[in-house]
Amino acid sequence: MREGVTTVAGRHAEPEVRLPLSDRADAGRLLAGRVAALGLDRPLVLALPRGGVAVAGAVARRLDAEMDVLVTRKIGYPRQPELGVGAVAEGGDPVYDEDLMARLGIEPAEMAGTLAAERRELARRVAAYRPGRELPAFAGRDVVVVDDGLATGVTARAALRAVRAGSPRRLVLAVPVGAAETVEAMRREADDVIVLATPWAFRAVGQWYRRFDQLTDADVLALLDRVRGA
Repeated sequence: MREGVTTVAGRHAEPEVRLPLSDRADAGRLLAGRVAALGLDRPLVLALPRGGVAVAGAVARRLDAEMDVLVTRKIGYPRQPELGVGAVAEGGDPVYDEDLMARLGIEPAEMAGTLAAERRELARRVAAYRPGRELPAFAGRDVVVVDDGLATGVTARAALRAVRAGSPRRLVLAVPVGAAETVEAMRREADDVIVLATPWAFRAVGQWYRRFDQLTDADVLALLDRVRGA
């Protein structure tokens, strides 16, 4: 697979997708067609904030689906907080990168303080993004989890396991771009994995977008309002 032009990872041959993608909204429009081809029944689209919300809007509109957010938080290594060793999703248990934890020589019990802090921030974001509303029920529904990309996959894994615990009928992960090994690993967590491109030399999600702005809580709320208004 050539860097810059990649083929879609999926069951059927698809047109090539040129990288980098323009922005999250454009990626969402491309992704929406691939998800629509699954023929889902009354799907629920769950976006992982913040970046996943900018992708998921186009997917929800194409599917004429209900959309909400599933809030997740990265769990950072205490000595190097930007290094994510795990993640936690609302309603779910923490998920850790076991190989990385072993290399660092730490146990999940040692992450209790960091986990507690991330749960507090998770609760704050839930209150900001979904004030006074419960997360929609998953039982018996087709659920599509959307993010803007997959690097290590630990956040997506936490989200998928939290949703799976709610007994969906069908669980789909949809992302525009992802590291090939991570995408393959996610196939053990979801019933379907839809990804537009799995480029070589994958270092970070942002490298595969021309525009990859950092989003704020206000941006997320505006995007959610736009989808609900439509």
